Amino acid sequence: MDRARTRGHAGALASVRSMVRGPAPHAVLISGPAGVGKTTLALDLAAGLLCTAEDPSERPCRTCRGCRMVAHGGHPDLHRLGPEGAGGQILIGGRDAKSRGVRDLTEDLSLMPMEGGARVAIVTAAHRMNEDAQGALLKTLEEPPAGVTIILCADDEDRLLPTIRSRGARIRMGRVGVRDIEAILADEGVTDLPLAARLARISGGRPGVALAYARSPEAVRARSELARRLLDLVDASPSARLAAVRTAAPTAIEMLDALDAAEAAAGLAAETTDGATNMPRGRGRAKAPAPSPASAVAAPFDAGGDDPSSDEVIADEVGPRTIPAARRRRAAEALIEVWLGLTRDLALVAADGGRSVRDPDLLEELTAASLGLPPGAAAAFLARLSRGAELVAGNVSPELVLDSLVLAWPARRAA
Repeated sequence: MDRARTRGHAGALASVRSMVRGPAPHAVLISGPAGVGKTTLALDLAAGLLCTAEDPSERPCRTCRGCRMVAHGGHPDLHRLGPEGAGGQILIGGRDAKSRGVRDLTEDLSLMPMEGGARVAIVTAAHRMNEDAQGALLKTLEEPPAGVTIILCADDEDRLLPTIRSRGARIRMGRVGVRDIEAILADEGVTDLPLAARLARISGGRPGVALAYARSPEAVRARSELARRLLDLVDASPSARLAAVRTAAPTAIEMLDALDAAEAAAGLAAETTDGATNMPRGRGRAKAPAPSPASAVAAPFDAGGDDPSSDEVIADEVGPRTIPAARRRRAAEALIEVWLGLTRDLALVAADGGRSVRDPDLLEELTAASLGLPPGAAAAFLARLSRGAELVAGNVSPELVLDSLVLAWPARRAA
């Protein structure tokens, strides 16, 4: 595993090294926060299992035919499955001939290997499988075909059925140190050291997030704009806060679209980050949804139906525009994530003067906003934000959650 692409996870790499030496497990569950490198580790394991080097301790060698095909996303015995469609779910069957579900994956795994060796399946964002899809996959996990290893990558393993979680080996991945992320960014060509240091810190220990921001300066700009808008609200009235959180939502969608576009342009999303939907196409591969154009997200959030399959038409000076509920929910999740990092930094400014903030570029604004806040207000608001993130993920109206949060956002005392 000296040739592994995963960094900062010595324990996880040791587990993968043991699996490559054999015997390989029929199922592996890799869990941890989004962006910490679960898919990268899964690809390291897949490369090791599909490598043809004679000495198992040398796998993956990165030079044999099997390793090269894995690296380029073209190995016929490496099958990929991930969320598709507006709801971002993994279903039991594809919605149409162009999409894929769990049944398609299990059919692929029932075939004989094309290269005559092992077969590997990687399910990214496995926590997005609905209950029917999990039930269908469970049958394969209980009676796996010979020579098959199914790797599940999940941000939240508690959303998987207990019977799924108990069917194979488990690897837990935590957050990565700042220095490791800086090294990963350097490998990707980020030679601006101050920028690499900033991205490593604001990513919160998630290399995939840092890489996504490194590829998209527009997303970094949008993130900073969101943070500054939120800081301005410590002096705003309740009505101004409600209006501001609605107008901030399009900026969050703009940030997400910039990240998606950068990932698609790089052509490496499936190999470098978690939660990516840009998967190589071919036999046994999932088709990637195209990123939405930025021009389609300029209108603000509007409270409405929360069905991920439904769209809401909003009219403005340009003309009618459709914003799916799933996109509004994703934007709310992104806004809350920015808010969490900002609130943490605000609490640190109050505690130690900002020596350990994640985003030093905002230190001046953070210091100004902290003046006059009630003691402990920022730290207490962190718990509320975490609960808000859970509610949005649990299908509660994102507009109602954001309204509640912005009204509870700490306010400065009058002079």
